[in-house]
Amino acid sequence: MSRVCFTLQVDPGKLDAYREVHAAVWPEMLRALADTGWRDYRLYLRPDGLLVGFLETDDFAAAQEAMAKTEVNARWQAAMAEFFPTLQDARPDEGMLVLEQVFHLEEQLDRP
Repeated sequence: MSRVCFTLQVDPGKLDAYREVHAAVWPEMLRALADTGWRDYRLYLRPDGLLVGFLETDDFAAAQEAMAKTEVNARWQAAMAEFFPTLQDARPDEGMLVLEQVFHLEEQLDRP
């Protein structure tokens, strides 16, 4: 299992609308994420629009590839594009900046 953390930048003028959309994500999108290996998926939003995502998965590249093949993902990414103008022509799921983990408490506590 791997943990993935990523960032994106939401248009600061559309934060309320972004929150609204994510308060009731389409059921078929939720199912597709779960079925393609996205677990414990969370999004955090800073007041300036910085979006931080976190998830656990067995293989992030495979999970992304599987989602990209779903019809619902194509619709969702098209609907979300307006929130990410800095990505220009890239889809939001292609614009994630994956962060490097530099510390994990439990890993260090478990060391001999």
